[in-house]
Amino acid sequence: MDALFIGQAYIDVTFLTDTIPTGDDKLVADEYAISFGGNAVTAAFCCAKLGIAPDLLASVADDWLGRMFVDMAARYTISVHHRKVRESSLSFIMPRGGRRAIVRCRDDDYLHPVPPLHLHGARALHLDGHQPDAAIHYAKIFREAGVLTSLDGGGLRSNTHELLELIDVAIVAERLCEQMDLSPAGMLDYLASRGCRIGGVTQGASGMVWYDETGERRHLPALAVPPERVIDTNGAGDIFHGAYMYSYLARPDLLWQDHFVFARAASSYAVQHLGNERSLPDLRDIDRITAEFRERERMAVA
Repeated sequence: MDALFIGQAYIDVTFLTDTIPTGDDKLVADEYAISFGGNAVTAAFCCAKLGIAPDLLASVADDWLGRMFVDMAARYTISVHHRKVRESSLSFIMPRGGRRAIVRCRDDDYLHPVPPLHLHGARALHLDGHQPDAAIHYAKIFREAGVLTSLDGGGLRSNTHELLELIDVAIVAERLCEQMDLSPAGMLDYLASRGCRIGGVTQGASGMVWYDETGERRHLPALAVPPERVIDTNGAGDIFHGAYMYSYLARPDLLWQDHFVFARAASSYAVQHLGNERSLPDLRDIDRITAEFRERERMAVA
């Protein structure tokens, strides 16, 4: 096992349309995509696409959507450890104008306790706070072993405060700031107070504010993808997490600034594609995005 990711699995149905029908109305979408979904789940698929397939502890139901999800993971050589639920979870996503509306149908009533996993060789753990008992359980094991722990803090959960005490790299969304009534600067203070070595707040098109290994506060601007090329922002943050986890696993001696710059290119690629699977970059895509925006910056300076 190279790494363990823990999260809630979804099947995402993403569609492009200007309106949502009501009553007896019907509408044909302009385009649609069906893919895997879920924060840490999408991050795991991204890490695998880039070249390092992690193990994934995820909710799996014994239904046709669950079998679809397992087949998807197999194509990416991801080993899925099943946390059984009665029904698969679904997300219906409508991207529009750089935003996305989402309806979720979720079964997180896990039918069995946290499964014991063989962790030999694991070099990192990535969580999104779902499966709170499993998140705490494995974060403690990885922390005691001195192995890197990472959290995608997309929203406030019942165990967020306790979990952060076990996290090395905590990158959270502005939504968490709003839920906790904190400014981004206040959130960085909070993450540091919980002992997170690296902490950051993602701000969409405004980039990310974060502090590095020395505690110095930094701003990583987003790459300026032209608005007409932005198709679907859903999942871009998850891909950011998956890409920095890949970068850490592939090149652990680099600074976190380097890991995040790599991940920024991945998320910039993601927003230009519909659905999570189409949004996953490979290493050549990262190189192309990096070269394109380096040339844009050179021409702007000239």
